[in-house]
Amino acid sequence: MKTNIIISALICSLFMFGCGTKNGNTDVKQAEVLPENTCELTAEQYKLAGIQLGGIEQKDLGNMIKLNGLINVPPQNFVSISATMGGYIKSTSLLQGSPVKKGQVLAIIENPEFIELQQNYLESKSQYEFAETEYNRQKELFAQSVASAKTFQQALSNYKGLKAKVNALEQKLALIGIEASALKEDKIMRALPLISPISGYVKAVNVNIGKYVEPTDVIFEIINNEKLTLELTMFEKDIDKIKEGQQITFESTGNAGKNYTATVYRVGKAINEDKTVKVYATVNDNDKALMSGMYVTAVVETGNSTVEALPNEAVVAFDDKSYIFISKGKRNEKDKVVDDFMMVEVKVGKCAGGYTEVILPAGFDKNLKNIVLKGAYALLSALKNGGEMAC
Repeated sequence: MKTNIIISALICSLFMFGCGTKNGNTDVKQAEVLPENTCELTAEQYKLAGIQLGGIEQKDLGNMIKLNGLINVPPQNFVSISATMGGYIKSTSLLQGSPVKKGQVLAIIENPEFIELQQNYLESKSQYEFAETEYNRQKELFAQSVASAKTFQQALSNYKGLKAKVNALEQKLALIGIEASALKEDKIMRALPLISPISGYVKAVNVNIGKYVEPTDVIFEIINNEKLTLELTMFEKDIDKIKEGQQITFESTGNAGKNYTATVYRVGKAINEDKTVKVYATVNDNDKALMSGMYVTAVVETGNSTVEALPNEAVVAFDDKSYIFISKGKRNEKDKVVDDFMMVEVKVGKCAGGYTEVILPAGFDKNLKNIVLKGAYALLSALKNGGEMAC
């Protein structure tokens, strides 16, 4: 619309240039007085305005519900990274927006507790191996009635206690990323890597080198935009009109004018305090321009209805009213041939697929083929500048 208005202004300016005095003559050329809703174009102006004529079309414009919401990602595609035991950040090279791969090292973290945990595991494992040997020996002696039941029971209790302790320490090591089976007495580590569990992009970096982090601190946030979803808000009155599997057309605030599609996969079952219901849809388009957190406006088609329609650019708005233009044909005016155009007020309805529903005034001939389909904004500009595009 803005582009059309600018073009119209340029056209009008072109033909208004040269008005006024000429060769010192102070006489001003007077514009012909035309009916209030009529303007005229010369052949050159007609071509410059890009006028195209046509007729009313019958179009299936869906009964649509408009929704607003946000682009989001499913929970498995958004990860907050923390250090299980805390520690000091030794190194990291990540910035917000940095791409990461699954299994990539995000940062190196140091903690003296890492050393103590590995030491406890290795000592407990050594004690467990001895206890296991002693248990097996006492078991054999008890079976031969050589060892007492008390001695056997003490060996069994010690063996089971150390086995549980070793297993618990193995799980703790696993939580901080150490494989217990690969741990050796001469290879104890004081620093450990933080590993990315998914591929994606860094949404947030909340640390710097040398900072101490607690186990509850979120160090990084990783997001994967490959499987985006829409979280939309629907009014209670429309709850029976949207079903799982329906198609949604939407555009984002960051990519206005470009349409994308999504498929409804869940409709909320609870009504919020503001009488709205949540609708969730899977985005079908894999466009890198779409990102989590963007605001969107969406349209859901709930049925089809055939209406009288014109292309969007054939309908112009002025003073909160809508109009179309009709070509009245050519006529001679002094030494030139001009085309007359009459503006007709209409009501508008649904819009979809580049077409607008028009509700025509009583008595309008719906079979006319001289309705202006392109160039209506130029005509509106001409009309509001005195009835013709030339001075």
